[in-house]
Amino acid sequence: MFKMVSKDQSIGGLIFIICLIIAILYIVTLFFPQWLEIFGITATWVPDVQFWVIAVPVFIAFVAVMGIGAWIGWTMATTPPPKPIEEITSEIEEKKEEVSEEVKTEEPTKTEEEKKPERRKKS
Repeated sequence: MFKMVSKDQSIGGLIFIICLIIAILYIVTLFFPQWLEIFGITATWVPDVQFWVIAVPVFIAFVAVMGIGAWIGWTMATTPPPKPIEEITSEIEEKKEEVSEEVKTEEPTKTEEEKKPERRKKS
């Protein structure tokens, strides 16, 4: 009958329903503000209500975009610049040279014959 849903799915469904209700109320208030008379808001307040229905979301969106822009700017201003590619490649080459010199200077401790495991003879 009913499938069990996870906590995340139920929270997602609740968010979906709340957003849908708010969107419907927003559209109805914007185009048909007379329905607000149920709450005692008279027709003389209708232009004020329509203004605020538009002004508040625009204000929130504007502040959010400016906040994101400020965060990006702050991050760019406080992050040190990367090393030039020439410096990185020269460091890599120096490390390769150091490793190859270390390998050349080390004396081999065991010969190839000593590294091989002994095999037992079948009797």
